[in-house]
Amino acid sequence: MKKTILGSLFLALVTFFLVTILNVVSANEKKTIVVATDSDTKPFTYRDNDSFKGYDIDVLKAIFENSKDYQLEFQTTAFSSILTGIDSGRYQIAANDFNYNSDRAKKYYFSKPISQSHYAIASKKKSVPTHLKNLSGKSTEGVAGSNYVQVLENWNKNHDNEKPIKIKYVSASSPFTQRIQDLEQGKIDFLMYDNISLNQAIDDQGFQLYTAILKDKVSHKKEGKEYLLFVKTKEGKELQRVVNKGILKLQRNGKLALLQKKYFKK
Repeated sequence: MKKTILGSLFLALVTFFLVTILNVVSANEKKTIVVATDSDTKPFTYRDNDSFKGYDIDVLKAIFENSKDYQLEFQTTAFSSILTGIDSGRYQIAANDFNYNSDRAKKYYFSKPISQSHYAIASKKKSVPTHLKNLSGKSTEGVAGSNYVQVLENWNKNHDNEKPIKIKYVSASSPFTQRIQDLEQGKIDFLMYDNISLNQAIDDQGFQLYTAILKDKVSHKKEGKEYLLFVKTKEGKELQRVVNKGILKLQRNGKLALLQKKYFKK
C-alpha cells in the first residue's frame, strides 16, 4: 500500500515537472515582435517613467494579450528611424499615429484603421485659418516626410503662383512640445498636426493657443484615419492578418471604444 502511494506521488511529481518544462518551452517558443514608436505623440504613444503608454500601445497589448505565438517588445526610437528600422527588419510593427499615404502604401502593409482624427491648425490668434490658402506666406515647423508636412509641400507645389507656405524642417528627435513652444513665442505663425494630439499637447503644457479643424479635403477617403504599419514581406502579411483579426475582435467586444474613451476623452 505504501509503495503504491509513493509510486503515485512520484508519478504526480514527474507529471508536474514535465508540464512545467513544457510550459517553459512553449513560452520560449513565442516569437518576439518588436514594436517601434517615438514615445512622443501623446495620447497615441508616450512614456510614463519606464512604462510604454498610449492608445496605440494599449491596442497592441490587447490584441496580443493571449497570443500563443507572439510576445511584444516596445522600443523607443526617433520618428525618422521607425520606418527605416521596419525596412531593415529591426522592427516588425510601426505604431505612431501613422496616417495613410500612397508612397507608404507602396512599401508597407497597413492595418485596419484603429482611430480617426482630423488635420488641425494651431495659432496664437483666435481667428485660426481653416483653409490651406489662408496659410500662404505664413511660417511653420515640421518633420520632413510626415503627412502634415507633405500636405503643405503639395500645396506649395500646386500653387506656385501664390506665396509659399514657409516650412522650417526640424529633427524628428525634437519634441513636439518644442514646436508648440516656438508657436507660442511667435517664432512661427502656425502648426498643423492631428487634432487629438495637438489639443492634448496644448492642454498638457498649458499653452494659450487656439485650434481649428482644417476644412480642406487634402487626400482621400482614408484621410484622418490612423494605422499600424508592417513591412511588405510574408511575415509582415501574416502580422497584418493577426492584427486585423484582433482589431475586429476589439471592435466587437467594445474594448476599442473603451480605449478611445480613455485616451481621446470621447
